[in-house]
Parts: sequence; C-alpha cells; structure tokens
Amino acid sequence: MRTIAVLIPALLLAACSQPAPPAEPAVDAPPPMEASAAATPAAEPAMPAAEPAGAAPAEVSAEDARARIETLLGDAAQYEKVFNAFRTAVVGGDRAAVVEEVRFPLNISGGKKITGPGEFQRNYEKIITPAVVKAVSGQDFGKVFVNQQGVMIGDGQVWLNGQCLDQACTKTEVKVITIQ
Repeated sequence: MRTIAVLIPALLLAACSQPAPPAEPAVDAPPPMEASAAATPAAEPAMPAAEPAGAAPAEVSAEDARARIETLLGDAAQYEKVFNAFRTAVVGGDRAAVVEEVRFPLNISGGKKITGPGEFQRNYEKIITPAVVKAVSGQDFGKVFVNQQGVMIGDGQVWLNGQCLDQACTKTEVKVITIQ
C-alpha cells in the first residue's frame, strides 16, 4: 500500500509533464529541402533509378545543381552566367572583369569588408590568392553547393548570391558576395 502511495503522485506528475521540444538543427546542418508540387513526382521509387547507358554523371549533377538553384534562389541561368564570367576573369587574371562580377561591400576573410572597386584593386593579390584561383578554376558549375545563402565555389572560397532590384523582387542581380 505504501508503494502505491508513492507511485501514484509520481505517475500523475509524469502524465502532466510536457514533452521536450524538438532539438534545434546543428549550425552547419544543410537547410531542409523545400518540396514543390510541380517538381515532386506522385510516386518516388525507394531506390534511385540506374543511369541509362552512356549517361554522364556530370550531366545528372549539373541538372541537380540547376534545379536546386531554381528552387532556392531563382534563375539558374543568371547564376551560371556570373559563375562563368567570374571563373574566366579569375583564371585569366583580368582584374577589371573580376571587379565587374563583385557586389560591394564584399565580404573577405577575417570578417573584413572591401567597400569598393578601388580598394579591391589595391588588395587584389591578398583577395584573389592562389587558393582562390585554384578553387575557382577547378569548380564545375554542375557540382556547386547550393543553399538559401547562395552558390558556393570550392570549399567556401567564393559565394554568389542574387539581390532584388525592385520591391516585388521580379528583377535580381547575381554577383560575388564573398571571397575568402
């Protein structure tokens, strides 16, 4: 009887307690995928289908990257155009063309910002380092990492993102926003 007198209050407290809230995602966790009714097939197979004979894996991933950009950021063609122009300029050492693809203020390593084209040109060698050139020259657009923050080149050496040019965000301008 004494055991029941002790257990009843404990059980009542347990029954009234609230469940723990769900854990917050890790800071470096990828963002949740957004489902689109038009892009989601009615019945997805449990296992991915085998690639057709002769299909290049790069083509499949390129389409995945473009689809992810379209879903999260907007016009994939605009991102690809800026990516290609920036890559050509960096690899070719064309400082003026590199500046054309950058949005100021530009985030650089160490949490610093470059405020304009003149400051960028004066610090070009400190910003466009051999590691940045290597990352940009070795990056395939079809294999870029994409999340809500933008398109990442390399291991985060360069980030591209769009900026709304009007109130309704019907027009955007994609530029390089970070080089580290």
